[in-house]
Amino acid sequence: MERKKQIIAKEPDVEYGRYSYSDYLTWQFDEVVELIRGKIFKKAAAAPKRIHQRISLKLATKFYTFLEGKRCQVYEAPFDVRFPKTSNEDSQIFDVVQPDICVICDFDKLDDRGCLGAPDLIVEILSPSNNETELRYKFDLYESQEVKEYWIVSPENQTFTINTLIDKRYVTSRMMTSGDVVKSNVIEGFILDLKEFFHNIE
Repeated sequence: MERKKQIIAKEPDVEYGRYSYSDYLTWQFDEVVELIRGKIFKKAAAAPKRIHQRISLKLATKFYTFLEGKRCQVYEAPFDVRFPKTSNEDSQIFDVVQPDICVICDFDKLDDRGCLGAPDLIVEILSPSNNETELRYKFDLYESQEVKEYWIVSPENQTFTINTLIDKRYVTSRMMTSGDVVKSNVIEGFILDLKEFFHNIE
């Protein structure tokens, strides 16, 4: 265990080795960890800021209310999303993440351990400790795994950016904020008024 704690303290672009979901299942870290391309990434050791949690809960609640009775489900972290490449075997899965929010419409991808395969929509809420991971590593991962829509929310700036998969590449929206209305191309009919959404979130 001590060896693994030393490994996880390194910077994300250091070559750690090729860890799999089988390894991930044996770890007992205090921090939340994710695997991207077989490398270990740790999320913040401390709990997310209160505003992060407020935004996550409010947005997940809006999705839950809208999707009730529809053939899609919403999940909040902690919730493992595994991206298989050539095999569904645990030892052959090298990408395991815990998005802040994800929406899955193909129930065949759901099992007792989370989601096996790409969710239809993923939301990541930025924090000072994980911006590089979200904006660089996860963007590439989600695009390559064909996550249809990837939302990035900045609590500090109260902004939304939507990456929509078109011809296997993300097309990024302009930055949206209070006064804009967010519409999902994946979750048909879902609309988010950002002025209302960010009201009283501070």
